[in-house]
Amino acid sequence: MEMVTLTINGQTVQAPKNATILEAARSAGIYIPTLCYHPELAPEGACRLCVVEASGARTLVASCVYPVADGMVVKTNTPKVREARRMVVELLLANHPKDCLSCQKSGDCELQKIAADLGLRKIRFEGGARKAHTIDGSNPCLVRDQEKCILCGRCIRVCRDVQGMNVYSFANRGFDTIVSTAFESDLGQVECSYCGQCASVCPTGAIVERDDTEKVWDAINDPDKIVIVQTAPSVRVAIGEELGMEPGSIVTGKMVAALRHLGFDKVFDTDFSADLTIMEEGYEFIDRLKNGGKLPMITSCSPGWVNMIELKYPELLDHLSTAKSPQQMFGAVAKTYYPHKAGIDPAKIVSVSVMPCTAKKAEAARPEMCDSGYRDVDIVITTRELGRMIREAGIDFKHLKEEEFDSPLGIGTGAGVIFGTTGGVMEAALRTVADVLTGEDLPRVDYTEVRGMEYTREAEIEIGGQKVKIAVVHTLKSAMQMLERIKKGEADYQFIEVMACPGGCIGGGGQPVPVNAEIRRLRREGLFSCDRASELRKSHENPEIIELYKTWLGEPLGEKAHNLLHTHYHRQIR
Repeated sequence: MEMVTLTINGQTVQAPKNATILEAARSAGIYIPTLCYHPELAPEGACRLCVVEASGARTLVASCVYPVADGMVVKTNTPKVREARRMVVELLLANHPKDCLSCQKSGDCELQKIAADLGLRKIRFEGGARKAHTIDGSNPCLVRDQEKCILCGRCIRVCRDVQGMNVYSFANRGFDTIVSTAFESDLGQVECSYCGQCASVCPTGAIVERDDTEKVWDAINDPDKIVIVQTAPSVRVAIGEELGMEPGSIVTGKMVAALRHLGFDKVFDTDFSADLTIMEEGYEFIDRLKNGGKLPMITSCSPGWVNMIELKYPELLDHLSTAKSPQQMFGAVAKTYYPHKAGIDPAKIVSVSVMPCTAKKAEAARPEMCDSGYRDVDIVITTRELGRMIREAGIDFKHLKEEEFDSPLGIGTGAGVIFGTTGGVMEAALRTVADVLTGEDLPRVDYTEVRGMEYTREAEIEIGGQKVKIAVVHTLKSAMQMLERIKKGEADYQFIEVMACPGGCIGGGGQPVPVNAEIRRLRREGLFSCDRASELRKSHENPEIIELYKTWLGEPLGEKAHNLLHTHYHRQIR
């Protein structure tokens, strides 16, 4: 790689020839504030907050798009630069709501932080015309407040370039410019997958997850209700980060203790139902493989992905596994098997889930998800929402003593825990499918062929003398590319895993922000560390799963299992 040498604030810096000033500065540990820039999105140079002085340029330049050159001299902290940055932020604040203390994004707001860093204590621009927009709460998972939008364009780029959904675009010109959906429709009326990636990259409170914490508090404080909670695999390596710990910290025991302190009657593990999902999905794959079923079979654990295929590729829905997601399998069992075993009235149960995913809110509300005779999952909160509840309750999370999940829905295997990262569902399925097809307890547990962070990975694995070609895909844009290959007959796979979000659940739309490749890597390592430390690493070896089939469900894919744990998908029209 050809390198150039430049000087930044008197410091000699080497950078690749195609790098920008911002990239060169950050590689040298020199901070330049940004708003529209995001390390995983194409730079636009729209906000002008990252301006610097550069030799050879007659005006201040946007460092996020300005290329380096050999011998260039850059100054990032001159009076002229600082004044320009203050002007940019003051103009943004002049047209911004003054509700920082009550804003859901308070504490995570990048505009708030930069204003504080720049020492802004007074806004010179008061009065004059202001934009006025109503809050759009039509979406079941996300809420938009256009008054807080600073036109950074991040939501447009992540939805277009990473997810391929193209829900947002700029509309109008000048002072009237807005980030708009098609025809300025409400977010609940457009083809949104509910993945929440727009909320993850939004630097302000313009797009946030729908907050359901008050519903949880109300249920906990109702003496007539039995409130149970399940926690998704990836939450255990993210909730600590939300509460000030290092990214990827494994805090399973502290999380369980915190949930009990909040007042939940029982604390269960979605790893349990991830194992249950593997039993149903794995046996379904074997059945399709042996009996000429529709192939490739595609996983259906990620609701953002399911929404996308229902919206854009309904003709391919018969490729989806009919198995419900772990969240919904847990809900069905929690309203049938658990009350039967515990001797309680299922009508009194409020089933809460803590998920890394905003789309899980919409999944729980689907009319199909009531096979227990009740709504299987009553309330869904994200990792961020759980963090807010823990802070609101004044719990000293870092110093909590570790506690264990409750039974009988609290044991999970290592296979269940790796559901939280791309490739994890496939690897968990292979661990069980291989044993079932061969009729042996195979020593092989790790299927490293499906691990990695490439958007599409493929492998051919021999199981019991039979070669199985598989693929693993994450992000909706990559999923669309895979579906196009299936339509053209170019995808000769038998089994495909799809996750809607970058990295899978570790990069879910409800996870702590900011998130980047390094943070996802640390969360991912945390999950694999949990897997390696597990006594049980195959879903079919989970004693609680064995007991569930023996005493309640019968056989995988049996009549009772099919009625409770499987569903159907249909074309969505909005």
